[in-house]
Amino acid sequence: MQVRVLGCLLEKERATPDNYPLTMNALLNACNQTTNRNPVVSFNEPTVDSAISNLRAAGLVRVVYSRSNRAEKYRHVLDEALGADDAELAVLSVLMVRGPQTSAEVRARTERLHPFADQAEVEATLVRLAERPDPLVVRLPPAPGQKEARWAHLLAGEVAPDSAASATAPARTPRTDRIEALESALAALTQEVNRLRADHEALAAQLRELVE
Repeated sequence: MQVRVLGCLLEKERATPDNYPLTMNALLNACNQTTNRNPVVSFNEPTVDSAISNLRAAGLVRVVYSRSNRAEKYRHVLDEALGADDAELAVLSVLMVRGPQTSAEVRARTERLHPFADQAEVEATLVRLAERPDPLVVRLPPAPGQKEARWAHLLAGEVAPDSAASATAPARTPRTDRIEALESALAALTQEVNRLRADHEALAAQLRELVE
């Protein structure tokens, strides 16, 4: 639960920077996406709120307050906590929201998050994360029917090979890509509507003060 929330904050910071930090509603939608997520979950607001509380206590998430927005917004500070660079955070984000993957899958799924030069750079980033004094990722055996080894994050502790095999992400289809694009567009539109509503309410409040 906490990994999914943190992974979504990491992902949206890079994929939709204009809509980051995230409100509770936006974060809830990000966690419950039916594309680009493995496993697919159906969190409710109390569940996400509990995860946020735990992450704040661990010093991994902070609340962003703004006079122009009534709703609290949340941002991660994983870069500060881990001393990780942008490439490492991009890799961690896809592993956190999509489960164990091959290095080729990691590269394909980080295209919108970080401009890796080639496959070798992705693999070097994974090795760098794995060779830390406190490793953040681990190399796993290939999943059944696959030839390539997979990588998994260690932010929630050790990964059992059997459970990792069951978490292999399903294959993408053109329909999946279309749904993903629609969900991204809807999320961006929702954020913009919320921003305009907040601006309108703030302006209305100022006008009432002037009239009074």
